[in-house]
Amino acid sequence: MSQSFNYRHLYYFWVVAKEGGMARAAERLDMAVQTISAQVRALEQALGVSLLRNEGRNLVLTEAGVAALHEADHIFALGEQLPQRVREAATGTTLRLSLGISDGIAKLAMHRLLQPVLHEPHLRLLCHEGEFQPLLGELALHKLDAVLADRPAPPNPALKTTSQLLGTSAIAWYAPARWAQAARENFPYSLAQVPVLLPTEHAAVRARINHWLEREHIRPHIAGEFEDSALLSTFAASGMGVMPAPASLGAHLEQTCALEWVGTTPDVHEQFHLIYSARKVMHPLLMRLLAAAADEMLLNE
Repeated sequence: MSQSFNYRHLYYFWVVAKEGGMARAAERLDMAVQTISAQVRALEQALGVSLLRNEGRNLVLTEAGVAALHEADHIFALGEQLPQRVREAATGTTLRLSLGISDGIAKLAMHRLLQPVLHEPHLRLLCHEGEFQPLLGELALHKLDAVLADRPAPPNPALKTTSQLLGTSAIAWYAPARWAQAARENFPYSLAQVPVLLPTEHAAVRARINHWLEREHIRPHIAGEFEDSALLSTFAASGMGVMPAPASLGAHLEQTCALEWVGTTPDVHEQFHLIYSARKVMHPLLMRLLAAAADEMLLNE
């Protein structure tokens, strides 16, 4: 970064953009309009681009200004978190772990995979659920320590991420009582006769299920598709249809959702990956998770 770049100049620009003009920014900062204007011009000179332009009586962002505002939002959001994180580090009373959880992945499976670190006495766990690609973006901005997902990160030299397989589980099928007997008869071909609930295409396991269904020449009677795994099991429990889930979760689905095991497809697996940045020192709790995974694939049947 150029030594002429000044974060105070960036802050003044950020306030101008948020307030919608120099006068309102000057009022918020209790400074002269001329001072604010000079600071923003200094930032533009340092960056070599114009960030603002006049449109009639209004001051609007250029394309470069929109990009600068987006980055400034992230920078100052991190800055707001800095005092608390520094205090926590100084006292040594809290070990913070911020994880992104891909929305299509089985949440109970994630809970089991995290067991090696959940008993850390000073743990403060922050879990953010979302779609896969936006979570990788948050990881690249160091807003997350790692992402737990159903697939490895795609190759991208700019992100410089590392993916490690934590575990796998064969996919089994579970049914509410009203469909259990019909689903068991002539399984898996019964899936063409009973209502089936599936994860949407954004889940990596959906492509594996589709491939298996095509190979077995099964055209399922799809009654619903769900992005969230918890929502999928909720609708299955209501009696709407038969659902796939990791076989390792069978006891939980039976006890909490009253879903009955129908059959297992041992050649279809859900995978659980830990994705972290190769640009920063690894979080000690992530090292513990990887060590546990190396000893045993926690969800492997």
